[in-house]
Amino acid sequence: MRKLGAILTALTLAGCVPPVEVGRTTYADTCAACHGPAGKGDGPLAGEIGKLPPDLSTLSARNGGTFPKVYVMSVVDGYTRRGNHASLMPEFGTDLGEGDLVLVPTGEGIYTPTPKRIVAIAAFLETLQE
Repeated sequence: MRKLGAILTALTLAGCVPPVEVGRTTYADTCAACHGPAGKGDGPLAGEIGKLPPDLSTLSARNGGTFPKVYVMSVVDGYTRRGNHASLMPEFGTDLGEGDLVLVPTGEGIYTPTPKRIVAIAAFLETLQE
């Protein structure tokens, strides 16, 4: 039981770094080439991939005014797209999954250990919402 407590403490403490700045940097390195610096789907590679990337600044508007954080993290991770060869977006779960984990509420009373950099990208994207 003490070991579980130590793990949960470590996971919780990992979330103490401001995620938006980590997300801004990770997004710039990983996502902006296709989605553009402001998430408008106008990155330098956007026209070269066969289908324009979605406008990420309208995620909240397209979700009834609520930012779909868990959905965004699952898309970035790629878990929900594994085996879907029609998806043009790479799966970033392996690359971004290394390092600290953060406990993220994913349902009533349910917390899921999630890679900090994936949480950080979602936090950054939330700041881009129009």
